[in-house]
Amino acid sequence: MTAEAVGAPKRGPVGKLVDKLGSGVVQVVMILIGLFWLVPTLGLFVASLRDTPTNNAEGWWTVFTKPAQITLENYSSLLASGFTASFWNTVLITVPTTLLVIGIAAMAAYAFAWIDFPGRDILFLVVVGLLIVPIQIALIPIASLYGQVGVFGTIPGVVLFHVAFGLPFAIFLLRNFFVGIPGSLLEAARMDGASEWKIFSTVVFPLGKPAIASLGIFQFLWVWNDLLIALVFANTGSQPMTKALQSQMRQFGTNVDILSSGAFLSLIIPLVLFFAFQRYFVQGMMAGSVK
Repeated sequence: MTAEAVGAPKRGPVGKLVDKLGSGVVQVVMILIGLFWLVPTLGLFVASLRDTPTNNAEGWWTVFTKPAQITLENYSSLLASGFTASFWNTVLITVPTTLLVIGIAAMAAYAFAWIDFPGRDILFLVVVGLLIVPIQIALIPIASLYGQVGVFGTIPGVVLFHVAFGLPFAIFLLRNFFVGIPGSLLEAARMDGASEWKIFSTVVFPLGKPAIASLGIFQFLWVWNDLLIALVFANTGSQPMTKALQSQMRQFGTNVDILSSGAFLSLIIPLVLFFAFQRYFVQGMMAGSVK
């Protein structure tokens, strides 16, 4: 075997370019790319601070030369129209859904990873198979069931649907992460007389916090930005912000001031959540990938 065969792999064109430019230049370029991707968000924010005639007549970038265009009347009108209730409906749907998915999936994943019970592998294959089931095929049957039990158009009904379709992926993700925990830790806890619940709560759950945190972020963003389930299962009293914005679009048509201010308000919390916990996205993508 030649030295070339056992040496380091050859650098590709991108790698050679990084070597020539240096890490500092690459970081500057990446920052510029990130700022470029934030331009639509900035444009949305500026549009939410201007009235409709101004938005229709001029581009949003003219605000830097004409700061007098800025006004908070759009947000005042939006909040007066009942958008606040939709915001709290979104919170009441997203937070319980995220907590329930994390709690149920974590316990189920621990059972699939470390508890030997009859039919465990078959049941886990069923859970994995549910990952490919489209949400659309369940809308009509679940809507009919909700009508019979009296939860159609309520927040609990929307929460239950999100939990049911969020669990397969959550269980799959956490189970693949939990099997990577050293078994010697669990055996030592069992030798000390710890119950399965004690092992789960004091050993597995703390060690699985990176995957659990990333799952929580993914689930939160999915439910917060959902429109399909809200259109089907939420009524006027339980509608989240996504459905409220959609109804405003149908009612006002080209009212950019109303739509832009509502869209930016619905964007704030996911944006803050992403920038605060973005490192968990990478950890969540890598969780269990080598098992």
